[in-house]
Amino acid sequence: MNYLTTDKLVIVGAAGMIGSNMAQTAIMMKLTPNICLYDPYGPALEGVAEELLHCGFEGLNLTYTTDIKEALTGAKYIVNSGGAARKAGMTREDLLKGNAAIAEQFGKDVRAYCPDVKHVTVIFNPADITGLVTLLYSGLKPSQVTTLAALDSTRLRSELAKKFDIPADKVANARTYGGHGEQMAVFASTSTVDGKPLTEIIGTAQLPDGEWEEIKGRVIQGGKHIIELRGRSSFQSPSLLSIEMIGAAMGGAPFRWPAGVYVNNDRFGHIMMAMETTISKDGVSIKPIKGTPQEEKELEQSYKHLCTLRDEVIAMGVMPPISEWSKLNPNLDQTVG
Repeated sequence: MNYLTTDKLVIVGAAGMIGSNMAQTAIMMKLTPNICLYDPYGPALEGVAEELLHCGFEGLNLTYTTDIKEALTGAKYIVNSGGAARKAGMTREDLLKGNAAIAEQFGKDVRAYCPDVKHVTVIFNPADITGLVTLLYSGLKPSQVTTLAALDSTRLRSELAKKFDIPADKVANARTYGGHGEQMAVFASTSTVDGKPLTEIIGTAQLPDGEWEEIKGRVIQGGKHIIELRGRSSFQSPSLLSIEMIGAAMGGAPFRWPAGVYVNNDRFGHIMMAMETTISKDGVSIKPIKGTPQEEKELEQSYKHLCTLRDEVIAMGVMPPISEWSKLNPNLDQTVG
């Protein structure tokens, strides 16, 4: 079988619905034959491994373990979905304290057991914060850590496709930036619908202003809607998108959507947020974005919301004050973005 690489890929949280779907997706995309599944819950982890082995994949070297040291030793790529799941009535931010602590330990484990890892993708909520905590404690470079942010942009594309009753592929460059939460910035200026700029459609009979605001609301509450419909949080869409991200980091197909990335420049400081990015074997890099004055204002508001969450985590003692970050990870002093 022709695999993209033979490097070891670790799926953290593999006993869960997202983790198990990520594992199967990675195998089906032929990213690497060497996949290790990790989860502290042994019975379910073994069940996932057994099911994947029952699929009869050729050339697969699948291992699984409840020992984090065993899992991470020799890892070159990691995708982590191992936080608590969002339940009905919860926002992503409600998961803050517990999942931030999980991210702290994960970052320390990466530093201890696989300092030569090439890329880590963190997808458990609130991903902007858990990714930031992971980056801080792992000691990795900002280019080596990404978080899942694409789901909001794919939801925007889906909503526009439904509204205009066209195939989703005819909606191009649908984008949201900033936080992966209630304060995300939904951009219209980047999008085209069947070749026509979305900004030329909004405010017309085709898409009155009120309907556009309703679409934005459905995008922002897209995860909540899935919970209402299925009784559990999303797992199929985040699984695919996160594996596409790690595939791009392995040198595979370019990732088509924004990614959560560490930003530290003259506008946004010491934060992880969704930006326009390129993910490759060289890591993640940030591309400039420019919206309308209103979109830029919403992006600023999203950034301020993320800063509030970050500062709450600092107040909890999970992270030290920003002035002390460089002691843990000197890479965070550099200008990024």
